[in-house]
Amino acid sequence: MASGLVALLDDIAGIAKLAAASLDDVTAAAGKAGVKAAGVVVDDTAVTPGYVTGLSPERELPIIWRIALGSLRNKLLFLLPGALLLSAFAPWAVTPLLMIGGSYLCFEGAEKLIEAITGDTHGAEDDPALAGDPAALEQAKIASAIRTDFILSGEIMAIALADVADRSLTVQALALAVVGIGITVAVYGVVALIVKMDDIGLRLARRGSHARQAIGRGLVRAMPVLMRWLGAIGTAAMLWVGGGIIVHGLEHFHLTPIPQWIHQASLAAAGALPGVAGAVEWIVFALCSGILGAILGGLIALLVHAVQSRRGRATAAAPH
Repeated sequence: MASGLVALLDDIAGIAKLAAASLDDVTAAAGKAGVKAAGVVVDDTAVTPGYVTGLSPERELPIIWRIALGSLRNKLLFLLPGALLLSAFAPWAVTPLLMIGGSYLCFEGAEKLIEAITGDTHGAEDDPALAGDPAALEQAKIASAIRTDFILSGEIMAIALADVADRSLTVQALALAVVGIGITVAVYGVVALIVKMDDIGLRLARRGSHARQAIGRGLVRAMPVLMRWLGAIGTAAMLWVGGGIIVHGLEHFHLTPIPQWIHQASLAAAGALPGVAGAVEWIVFALCSGILGAILGGLIALLVHAVQSRRGRATAAAPH
């Protein structure tokens, strides 16, 4: 009886050690994959606050909450199963899908550049059908944010999948779930803090010591500047991340002239400043990737606008 109990306890201890090892494996894989997706996370964090700009302050947090839920749904219900199916049956498709998503990010970034230069905007708030209907405008912005999040989340999950592709299917699933949930909580927690920064500043400015009031007034004054900077960072991140994905995709398919030129430029710049070689190499690579992203995105935007213009002319010329 005693020997049976000891054997049972040994089995339980063995199972516990195996579970602990698996948990460590998942944690390590998720951490490594999450770091690789950091560029897209910056993009996601910078882009999202723009979706609550111009809406009622009391609706900001509910909107962020709905977008966050949509992001979790994107990651866990659609992208995670899709990533596992790709890993099991079509691993060759991961890089092409990454490149398609990267091209979309380049297009979005180029569109924002064009809007900044020309002053023409194409957001949900510019739809005449939504004018004077705050509820419809809010819903349109949430839908737009979730669509953009789907692309960004797809990039995050694909990057993470590429980094854990050599692990077991169970570890892949758990690592992707940890990455998806962790990044969503982090991104939308930061976004919620950003969009409520002016409200926090107003509360501080109305009560307490002179120091607290000064801090509050500083937060209120800083908010418009921060939003402008976030818009610029979001655009730059779209172009940098999208262009970088294209560069790595071209390398994967051995289409190397452009990747080689970018790597050579990065190494040359790093060699000129050996004291900060690593940082300089990264900055030059990101800059060159962003330029490539802007060129590719601009070409896609020109094509999209040409097709839209032709459709508009065809519709106007059609008999009524």
